[in-house]
Amino acid sequence: MQEEFQHYMHQCLELAKTALKAGNPPVGALIVIDGKIIGTGIESGKSTGDITNHAEILAVRDAVKNGFSDKLHLAKMYTTHEPCIMCSYMIRHHKIAEIIFGIAVPNVGGFTSNYKILSAEDVPKWGNKPTIIGNVCEADCQKLNAQFLELLGKS
Repeated sequence: MQEEFQHYMHQCLELAKTALKAGNPPVGALIVIDGKIIGTGIESGKSTGDITNHAEILAVRDAVKNGFSDKLHLAKMYTTHEPCIMCSYMIRHHKIAEIIFGIAVPNVGGFTSNYKILSAEDVPKWGNKPTIIGNVCEADCQKLNAQFLELLGKS
């Protein structure tokens, strides 16, 4: 299982590098069903001026565009960063079954912050909470994040 997680997280890291090159936070996301990538997303909120262009949202939009809207409840989402509150709401709406992330997001993460949308069980239409696995390729994700923070300090 760990090998599978690392395989897809390395692909997310490549997407995250693309985001970073464009001046965005280094976040890349994939949606996978039965070993097939059905959606990809590259963080672009900063470069496009549209805060909803988070990698996770773009990966879901891509999966929907590719005809998988009715199968997202069977999917795994891989992402370099813990999904934020906004992305977590979207994940719960689509009932994505499993979330695998690299690093936690302080203050606004949908799992580790005070706003635990990913693990909430009191919204009946959301159904079961997803399985959540963190700290996959954590050091690589931290390294990219540090590069982004360094760029912010220089601007």
